[in-house]
Amino acid sequence: MAKKPVRIEGLRELDRALGELPKATAQGVLREVLKDAGEPIARSARRLAPRDEYHLHDSIDVSTRLNKRQRTLHRKETSPAFQEMFVGTNNPAGVQQEFGNSRHLAQPFMRPAWDAEKANTLDLIANSLWGRISAAARRLSRKAGGV
Repeated sequence: MAKKPVRIEGLRELDRALGELPKATAQGVLREVLKDAGEPIARSARRLAPRDEYHLHDSIDVSTRLNKRQRTLHRKETSPAFQEMFVGTNNPAGVQQEFGNSRHLAQPFMRPAWDAEKANTLDLIANSLWGRISAAARRLSRKAGGV
């Protein structure tokens, strides 16, 4: 099954506002927002993951990090202000649980979590970015003014 990219359109103003912040500040703002927005998906996946299968429930997290195998499979984006956050398990058994294999039927927990939370997650990202960008701009302004 091919991955379908998720695109949010109509957020040019947010992109411009982020572009006005120093790069490190913009990346920090994005990281915070994405981590907060990913948590409902993680909670839903934890709720749906089997409790007795390979500690999957405990291994579901929101993070900027991937395990070694995931890193080799992941294609890096090259946009300079781009920030990524991953929601899922670092447990290799999670793939077998999600998609199944010749001995085990699929018992998905990540896809249903995404399907249930995607609209809320995308709204959370769009709405909380404005507040975080404004707060970061105010902090930078106070620092620059010496107040």
